[in-house]
Amino acid sequence: METESEPYVRLASLRQLHQVMADMNTARSLADTLQTVANGVVNALGYELACVNLVRPDGDLVVAAFSGNQAAESLITGRVGSRESWERRLSMGETWGDLVFIPHTEGWVLDDDDVPQWYTDGPAPRFEDEWHPSDRLFAPMYTPGVQGGQCGELIGVLSVDRPRNGRRPGAWGREALQMYAFQAAIAISNARLRSNMQRALVRLEREQQALRASEESFRQAFEYAPSGMAIAEMGGDQHGRILRTNDALCRLLGRPASAMRRYSFSDLVHPEDIGTLLRTSAEGGRAELRLGRRDGTYVWVSLRNSVVADAADGPRFLLTHVEDIEDRKRRELQLAHRASHDSLTGLPNSAELRARLSSRLCQRPAGELESLDAAYGHPAVFDSGGHGFGFRPGAESFDGYDHHVHTIAPEGERDDGTKGLAVLFCDLDGFKSINDRFGHNAGDAVLIEVARRLSQCVRDGDTVARLGGDEFVILADGLGKADAADLAVRLRNEIIQPIRAEGRAVRVGASFGIGWAHCGMTADEVLKSADERMYVEKRSRPKQHRRAG
Repeated sequence: METESEPYVRLASLRQLHQVMADMNTARSLADTLQTVANGVVNALGYELACVNLVRPDGDLVVAAFSGNQAAESLITGRVGSRESWERRLSMGETWGDLVFIPHTEGWVLDDDDVPQWYTDGPAPRFEDEWHPSDRLFAPMYTPGVQGGQCGELIGVLSVDRPRNGRRPGAWGREALQMYAFQAAIAISNARLRSNMQRALVRLEREQQALRASEESFRQAFEYAPSGMAIAEMGGDQHGRILRTNDALCRLLGRPASAMRRYSFSDLVHPEDIGTLLRTSAEGGRAELRLGRRDGTYVWVSLRNSVVADAADGPRFLLTHVEDIEDRKRRELQLAHRASHDSLTGLPNSAELRARLSSRLCQRPAGELESLDAAYGHPAVFDSGGHGFGFRPGAESFDGYDHHVHTIAPEGERDDGTKGLAVLFCDLDGFKSINDRFGHNAGDAVLIEVARRLSQCVRDGDTVARLGGDEFVILADGLGKADAADLAVRLRNEIIQPIRAEGRAVRVGASFGIGWAHCGMTADEVLKSADERMYVEKRSRPKQHRRAG
């Protein structure tokens, strides 16, 4: 700090002081904030020693941070001085605004009290404003927001020693220290609030119970929460409407707080996740779902609810904690896709094909279904395992059951108008020769192109899967025999068109076998039936017609 005889303050000093104050308010914890306060006195205000004495809950003051001398720091950090001794010190000496200066001529009476202190002997002052080693300068810190400081609650005291210029601080130095103490009080108060907020969140996670805290404490915890939080109405016509959101949730969804108040979470959730949201209980419920951003995209979140209640009035509002899980969910979906899809073509693999086919089949044969229909007088209802448990008048169903739609198949050689689940087994003709002549890269290119053509020729909702090697399977529901035969012809004609592979045009043929899935069969039985029909079709065609060119 410059000498007080200078009529100005260097811009570099102001910048340094501003940076120190900024560091105080960005420290990550209360301990870091206290140490930053002590370091700032030494680095920015020009004192050789600085000590932060923090008021404890019992009223005494503990040395919470020290800067400027490692030996002194290890000796007195953590030691406690009584509130009585501190009040005596703050009532002595000279008052410089909110500062208290006790010259060495008076401070000797404090040498034996219980306040931790570091004393260095030295010569007597040589001129009037020279600093003496026994001089003491204190900057009390009070709760922020109260003008004048003295009217607020004492939260700590900054004690400083040894100005680097060897002189007692003048008007500029005193004003700077007083201002610094005021800003330090704000930083320490905010750090305490953040610490309280973190403890509140830990309790919420561990106990899953209502947040019981004063309105002010809750407000601070809510506003400074690192993840998204919202308050919604409980009960009444406006049940679920968002009343308040914190900055983290607004940033996550890209929506201003004023706009968020027009919605409930049911308005923001992805249409496919509405059921998940409705199944989430208000009391401690948890769900993973997608919420809509302002730009029209969706983000995966973990949503957890807790009821904040009043002992007398009952539930007051719903506290919702929203955590961004987009990265984790993306990895999970990628892993799930890799497990169920072919890595080369991107089509569903053999396991996924069997799972989709099995989900349509139950083990009860069609004959038993007809018997139950006659007994009940209505279409029978089955679970996914084929176990009947009631009846379904028309299109009705019982709430709480996973009903099964019975799968039937056309009978006889002629098309009788019955629509069923067609299973087309496709085997490529001439594919092995392409691998042998042009290499596996060419073969892979052929498989990829065949998969693309098959996918383009089927309807939305149909399944095209790669069973393995050069074998593909198509599941097409709602087809009659003529429809399935026409589909096989269209697919074959599409496949036999030339394919570019490794810089050359090649061709493969395709043999199709059409099987029909119906309840009473297993997935493997259905696939085996279609496979056998494919080989019958392959053998019935002359070898020269099995592939084109």
